[in-house]
Amino acid sequence: MTATGSAATARELLREFPVVDGHNDLPWALREQVRYDLDARDIAADQSAHLHTDLARLRAGGVGAQYWSVFVRSDLPDAVPATLEQIDCVRQLIARYPSQLRAALTAADMEAARAEGRIASLMGAEGGHSIANSLATLRALYALGVRYMTLTHNDNVDWADSATDEPGVGGLSAFGRAVVEEMNREGMLVDLSHVAATTMRDALDVSVAPVIFSHSSARAVCDHPRNIPDDVLERLPSNGGMAMVTFVPKFVLQAAVDWTAAADENMREHGLHHLATTPEAMKVHRAFEERNPRPVATVSTVADHLDHMREAAGVDHLGIGGDYDGTAFTPDGLDDVSGYPNLIAELLDRGWSKPDLAKLTWQNAVRVLGAAEDVAQGLQATRAPSNATIESLDG
Repeated sequence: MTATGSAATARELLREFPVVDGHNDLPWALREQVRYDLDARDIAADQSAHLHTDLARLRAGGVGAQYWSVFVRSDLPDAVPATLEQIDCVRQLIARYPSQLRAALTAADMEAARAEGRIASLMGAEGGHSIANSLATLRALYALGVRYMTLTHNDNVDWADSATDEPGVGGLSAFGRAVVEEMNREGMLVDLSHVAATTMRDALDVSVAPVIFSHSSARAVCDHPRNIPDDVLERLPSNGGMAMVTFVPKFVLQAAVDWTAAADENMREHGLHHLATTPEAMKVHRAFEERNPRPVATVSTVADHLDHMREAAGVDHLGIGGDYDGTAFTPDGLDDVSGYPNLIAELLDRGWSKPDLAKLTWQNAVRVLGAAEDVAQGLQATRAPSNATIESLDG
């Protein structure tokens, strides 16, 4: 197939089976840049000067469902109200653009949005610090529409170890296992991006519902602790879960790992958080890059991860989680949310079939959320909500 033919075929496929993207940090970018002033960042207009995301580029990218991250930094002293503000931002976006976005709480809602030609809008909380060691707060987030929770972000929580922190409890504590069990009972997907490999394995031991990795790639291809080891990928078929490949260069390109460590240290030396994407932060990033040209990931780099993940987990357990608006840099060809067709075209050129690509883009993610709903229905028939505390279980 010619490159032009692959591109046309990719766009045709995405019209029928659009992308379900597992992780987009637009709400945090809106908080950081304009404190949720949606007039100042009207995504019905071209926002390419400020954001990876706007409505026209989502359409160009063939996105049919988006998990909007309601991430807040783990060092915030008021993580719970900040998470509520993030949820409110997503709800405001959905209300502001009703012809383009549709709130989605279930797999059926996702399919209804696809039928209507709207983008199903779901929410995922990024980090267990957002529940402040409270199962009741977890249930409240679910009631507000949050459909997955990443167990940690970059730092440990009291009950789970992060991939990028020193070991604390050795994976999941007793309360951490109770969190996973309560997520299963609610129907909230257990997201294992950002967690330590020990936490991944513990969660797979506990969870009776499919787990997800909302934005992670393969550790065998790029040896970064944020990525998924092969033994964990190999467990996804028996669990029913899925790994959603991310595009972040420092997680997909080995040469970018050391460069990113130096860039992060440069940010800290300027008194900025290393994840900041404010105009001031981006100016510091660009100045560093001028002095130290960054290794550049490409569409092919990401496709290498998907090829490996298909071998380890099988095509029924893969998806896409770009992490747009949550990273300063993106691969060439995947510069923003309009780039997904380039990845699909690359995979077509590598021999991926249309049925397999339909699973990657749409079907797997819908199946996994539906399976979590089914598990929850069964558990709720036999088990009351847990009122366990971290003190009672972890001492």
